[in-house]
Amino acid sequence: MSTTSVLLILLSLASLAAAEIRVSEIRSDARPIIPFDEFGFTHRGQLELNITRLSLSGTTPDLPALSKVGFFLCTRDAWLHVLQQIEDAEINCALGSDVVHKVFTFDRLPDLTTADVNFLYAESVADQYTLVFANCLSQLKVSMNVRSAMYNLEDGKSNRRDYLSAGKTALPKLYFLFSVVYFSIAALWISILYKKRLTIYGIHFFMLGVVLLKAANLLCEAEDKSYIKHTGSAHGWDVLFYIFSFLKGVTLFTLIVLIGTGWSFLKPYLQDKEKKVLMIVIPLQVVANIAQVVIDETGPFGQDWVTWKQVFLLVDVICCCAVLFPIVWSIKNLREAAKTDGKAAVNLMKLTLFRHYYIVVICYIYFTRVVVYALETITSYKYLWTSVVAGELATLAFYVFTGYKFRPEAHNPYFVIDDEEEEAAAEQLKLEDEFEL
Repeated sequence: MSTTSVLLILLSLASLAAAEIRVSEIRSDARPIIPFDEFGFTHRGQLELNITRLSLSGTTPDLPALSKVGFFLCTRDAWLHVLQQIEDAEINCALGSDVVHKVFTFDRLPDLTTADVNFLYAESVADQYTLVFANCLSQLKVSMNVRSAMYNLEDGKSNRRDYLSAGKTALPKLYFLFSVVYFSIAALWISILYKKRLTIYGIHFFMLGVVLLKAANLLCEAEDKSYIKHTGSAHGWDVLFYIFSFLKGVTLFTLIVLIGTGWSFLKPYLQDKEKKVLMIVIPLQVVANIAQVVIDETGPFGQDWVTWKQVFLLVDVICCCAVLFPIVWSIKNLREAAKTDGKAAVNLMKLTLFRHYYIVVICYIYFTRVVVYALETITSYKYLWTSVVAGELATLAFYVFTGYKFRPEAHNPYFVIDDEEEEAAAEQLKLEDEFEL
């Protein structure tokens, strides 16, 4: 693995800094650098490293030479400095740098036949670190099972362990708070549907389902993070989280497509091209969720981790682009209908609504995919929770906007409009022809 690839991995680890207890299997691996998890330590950080079934193959050196094989902790800035030192030929191995924190090197093994090693490392310098394994002996292949547990000890007499990275320790409460908000919105939506039950469409029930799945997803994520925080393991809540995350993702993208087509409230059917969009989006969401599970569960030590990360990003971008097409088609259809059916005012209202929705969908996609990632990258590790809050607030705003704009209401498309309003709308529609998406 090249040093550039490792740098890219380190930059993409911010969202994975949950640091539950992880067991990694390395088999006959000759990679010079193998990154494990990233974690934000306080001044009372601890790393438990348990190595079992250790074996060395290939050209086995003597014990002192194994000082170039082992584990170390380093920050992103430190890794950039290490790369510069290697490029300037100041050092030929990352373990030889004075800016990394050596955890355990294999020259400390009692002998070459040792198969099990248990080691506790205390980190007193607060910062965000990545646990990395370095093998600077090109002919040496390493096989081992690695159990790594990184945590911070809470201040006070309790000395309780917190397995969530510093800056993410508040996530269980935040996710639970947002789940309560979404359950409240679902209750409010049910009340609105009951009061306006004579004017509701199928899309409104679908919107209720999306909100409930989002609330359940957040609740499971809150429990997942809470168990990891206290025990280092999700205790099965991660399975429920993945299930609801998959259902939430599929239904949300489907909802955007259905609203974009005007299904249920403008027309009772989907055209063939609109069905094809759904046939593309839903399978891609399946692939995206499989990629997300692999990314979360395997960790960056896996040789295919980067590939799965790229697959997830690519599929997500394709889905985000695909859901925009039905909205564009609806806008064009409304513009054409306005020229023929003589209902300029009504069509102008619909056209304005779909235009606003198109802009909001683009803003939502841009913010949650680009801005939130930028916040994760540039924000201090102590405040990584802010990027989660920003993303959830943007999602909440999008849900509220969608519900408000497409709420059930008594609307008669043939209501009486005076001639002046109709003429003004017709003139506005002529100007609208200059608008291009």
